[in-house]
Amino acid sequence: MGNLRSVEKALEHVDARAAIGADPDQVREADGLILPGVGAFPRAMERIRATGLDDLIHERAAAGTPILGICLGLQLLFERSEELGGAEGLGLLPGAVTMLDAPGLKVPNIGWAPVRWERPSPLVSGIPSGTPFYLVHSFVARVTAEDVLGTAEYGERFVCAVERDNVFGVQFHPEKSSAAGLRLLGNFAAKCGAKAPAAA
Repeated sequence: MGNLRSVEKALEHVDARAAIGADPDQVREADGLILPGVGAFPRAMERIRATGLDDLIHERAAAGTPILGICLGLQLLFERSEELGGAEGLGLLPGAVTMLDAPGLKVPNIGWAPVRWERPSPLVSGIPSGTPFYLVHSFVARVTAEDVLGTAEYGERFVCAVERDNVFGVQFHPEKSSAAGLRLLGNFAAKCGAKAPAAA
């Protein structure tokens, strides 16, 4: 859904070999998976289930394959969302996705915001805490404390980066976040080993 090509180009920029696709054999052979997305949560989950990617993503997650959700892709990692009447997510991470609480501010939140790292992680190695990243979103994930990697502020301080074992997610768009975003994608590609991640 949406930003597949821009993510693929950003990965190529950091010398990672990327492929867009939902072919089961391709997904099983990839050293890492990236789940990008823009748009509505329920529609995205319908497409994921229709292609059988939900089972494949669960299979690869259980096998320890690094997985990175970007923007809507981060939200899809969670159990459910209240967007458009609600929908069940992939459930790789505990928690729910709800509307951003930003009274008096325009929603969606569109623009650059400094991201504060709440703990060290190979995903954000070499990226100073407080580095700005580009966001476009109306909903945020409500996350258990141990999964929080990074936070930003817009009306409320919200979680914008998560990590649990081999599952990662960022609410911001690294592919639109200049050198820092490319560094993050390069860090993820490095976690995936010799070959580069495939964009699912």
